[in-house]
Amino acid sequence: MKTHIDVGQTGAQSPALIDLEELLATRLLVQGNSGSGKSHLLRRLLEQSAGLVQQVVIDPEGDFITLAERFDHVVVDAAQSNDAELTAIATRVRQHRVSVVLNLEGVEVDAQLKCAALFLNGLFDVDRDYWYPMLVVVDEAQLFAPATSADASDEARRLSLAAMTNLMCRGRKRGLAGVIATQRLAKLAKNVAAEASNFLMGRTFLDIDMARAADLLGMEKRQAEIFRDLQRGSFVGLGPAIARRPLTIQVGDVQTADRGSAPKLLPLPGAATDAPAHDLIFSADTPAPKPTRKRKAEAGANETARVMARIETAPRPAFVAAPAPDLTDSQRQQAMDEIILAMAQDEQSAFRPAGDLHRDFLTRCRIKRLGNNVPDQRSFQKRLHVTRAQMSAPEKVDPKLWTKAINLSDRLPDDMRAPFLLIARAAVAERPAPEDAEIAQFFGSHSPSRARRLLSNMEEIGLIVLRTDFQGARIIALPELDIETRAVHPKLRKNKNGAV
Repeated sequence: MKTHIDVGQTGAQSPALIDLEELLATRLLVQGNSGSGKSHLLRRLLEQSAGLVQQVVIDPEGDFITLAERFDHVVVDAAQSNDAELTAIATRVRQHRVSVVLNLEGVEVDAQLKCAALFLNGLFDVDRDYWYPMLVVVDEAQLFAPATSADASDEARRLSLAAMTNLMCRGRKRGLAGVIATQRLAKLAKNVAAEASNFLMGRTFLDIDMARAADLLGMEKRQAEIFRDLQRGSFVGLGPAIARRPLTIQVGDVQTADRGSAPKLLPLPGAATDAPAHDLIFSADTPAPKPTRKRKAEAGANETARVMARIETAPRPAFVAAPAPDLTDSQRQQAMDEIILAMAQDEQSAFRPAGDLHRDFLTRCRIKRLGNNVPDQRSFQKRLHVTRAQMSAPEKVDPKLWTKAINLSDRLPDDMRAPFLLIARAAVAERPAPEDAEIAQFFGSHSPSRARRLLSNMEEIGLIVLRTDFQGARIIALPELDIETRAVHPKLRKNKNGAV
């Protein structure tokens, strides 16, 4: 069963659902001009997922600190912490799995970029033991990953851009799922935006931004005008976590106040004093305005200690608790089988590193609250290879013979297990031997010659025997199982699975 969060309604007045598990794996980009409802959308997303996944919000204007009032987010005030403290706080955030808001309000532009970079790097560089799933929401992402030179110094821009690139390009394997929002796609670095697979595009008026939004959503250029007509809070969504085709979404209500909302029109106040307006402004007795708060490294020791203590004692998200009591062992195994099947159905899974796949599997298990008793990397790889082999020949086979083949694969090196299971499945199912290109693709290669070398190695150790019949059909025998693939003349083959 998938975990969905409700962000509002579609144009057909049905619930607009986002697959949280898929979102963690594929990231999200939100775009819209000022006043289009981006912050409202982010707030709705954060509120609906607050009890399901750990969250970190990079908040340049202090708009999201109200989440702490209702959802126990810890507010980290960048103005009260120095560089080392920010990195230490980020590390503890991952260790204790506490949701936080990094408040950059009142900090100079140059310092905002450096603080965000330090905090993101702290989240990114923790030990592998703490690579738990986390939504990392970055509002006004064009400030931290500008496409061109910004108001900040080159050093600050370089640090921030590198941290944002790490978040979007390399963060997934560390459990970091970037959700970035920007006013203009043209101002956002392309290598950061390109890593998102889900998109929510709001109201925009500039032709260059409309064209780029339409291109990301796979729409024709003439359809780009739709972005000018969107109402406040309406977005067009697309992506594996949202919809397979562009879908109009009206964002629903939120539970917490938005400090960044535009002020309402109010009448001017009447004169509160008999003094002339000129004297109220220019009188020497008028107190000078307070200067903007600057970030001081030496001023925040007490504040940092308070934040760290709050992080260590804050309640953890609901999904990190013990497995749901109504799940039996068989139900847990079935849920894991469903996860592995979904991963096996991805054609690119064979080309991804084994460690990357296993971390993805662990992330999906945590989302489904399956507990910590999950297969290690080698056991997971075996189950994934077995599932993919069964998909290559889905017909019913002798279960005892197939089990014997699976047990035999346990004695093989990692590079031989996958092709052996593919060949064994074909033989057990009485199918023709798979072609070299199919074998190569099965273990993550585009080189048929590499598959032939691997078959030669398997034959040298006596695992298989290769032979050709009088009509030129290749047959692969498995001596220990006393079976072999079916002989079919190459001219009679119709598809890669050997069906004729």
